[in-house]
Amino acid sequence: MKEKVILAYSGGLDTTAIIPWLKENYDYDVICVCIDCGQESELEGLEERATYSGASKLYILDVNDEFAEEYISPCVKAGGTYENKYLLGTSMARPLIAKKLVEIARKEGAAAICHGATGKGNDQVRFELTIKALAPDLKIIAAWRSPYWTMNSREEEIEYCKQHGINLPFTADNSYSRDRNLWHISHEGLELEDPANAPNYDHLLVLGVSPEKAPDESETISLYFEKGVPKKLNGVEMKYADIIRALNKLGGKHGIGIVDIVENRVVGMKSRGVYETPGGTILMEAHTQLEELILDRATLSCKKELANRFANVVYEGTWFTPLREALQAFMEVTQQYVTGEVKLKLYKGNIIKQGTTSPYTLYNESIASFTTGDLYDHKDAEGFINLFGLSLKVRAMKMAEIAEKEKNESK
Repeated sequence: MKEKVILAYSGGLDTTAIIPWLKENYDYDVICVCIDCGQESELEGLEERATYSGASKLYILDVNDEFAEEYISPCVKAGGTYENKYLLGTSMARPLIAKKLVEIARKEGAAAICHGATGKGNDQVRFELTIKALAPDLKIIAAWRSPYWTMNSREEEIEYCKQHGINLPFTADNSYSRDRNLWHISHEGLELEDPANAPNYDHLLVLGVSPEKAPDESETISLYFEKGVPKKLNGVEMKYADIIRALNKLGGKHGIGIVDIVENRVVGMKSRGVYETPGGTILMEAHTQLEELILDRATLSCKKELANRFANVVYEGTWFTPLREALQAFMEVTQQYVTGEVKLKLYKGNIIKQGTTSPYTLYNESIASFTTGDLYDHKDAEGFINLFGLSLKVRAMKMAEIAEKEKNESK
């Protein structure tokens, strides 16, 4: 019997061309695995396409709930944002996809896992680090880095497929390179390759509209959280994935969550892309507003520092590491009392506060009020300021003493 290889399969031209390529160059029995993280219509007709192209089997695994609850949720709790803008949509999904590839490889007794990520992107790093962490014995085939891979354009891939009896409705069109899942959709290529160009939003957007084309009427929503996890949208209890889907529709309708960024890839280069994350942007903002009420100053400050580290860990593909586990454990402790309701107004790309409540709020009106209450006397601030500013005062006195000494010596 031939050895088996597990191919991460999307159904696109690249991974379809890889099926006959693997059989021709490695003589493997090709088993395709598509991980459904929320690609929606992109999954239509995959089974027929994979088997027609020479695969012996196709797995389609629905991991939407696992994605939301075990990968998205920790990132929301952490407030993980890469380089202050990117909400980690693709980054969060890759370790889960690779984990499932390993599980199928074990089930099928496969010798190798193959992916179609390019040699310039982040995904090759994310896939391969996960495979190494979970199955160091499995061989990894990166098609685009293989010496046997000679195709450098869509036209060449289409011709290769035809030569191997695969005639599918692929075209050599110039379209954006996209990645879609439950959390977001990314866009790269075409006019975006030059940072001097403005994005063609009329041509580009998939999940929503630009703020200019959003309705003139605002819409107010409410989100209820328990221990940092969203449980209700507008008073209706829903599972995590369904809340994200509903928020995607609401956010997309109002032009929310469109980010144009030039980011620093793991492999060293800068790349420009546009991300649509309508539901995720709303969810992250609501969670942040709730934490404002509940977390004390020192914890919130430390959490913000570690959130950047957590985002880097996720972006770099080092999910299955002790560091990610340790950072996530810290975040979980901070979420113990992050419970309450957040109301937001959505309007032309903006998310506007409409009030936040929590049984664990540290906001005390009697203290924060301008009137003097039992817990805070304005006169108490004098001693605090004297002590807090003591080092400044001592330094100023010393500098004045030095200046006076230098002045006398110059006479």
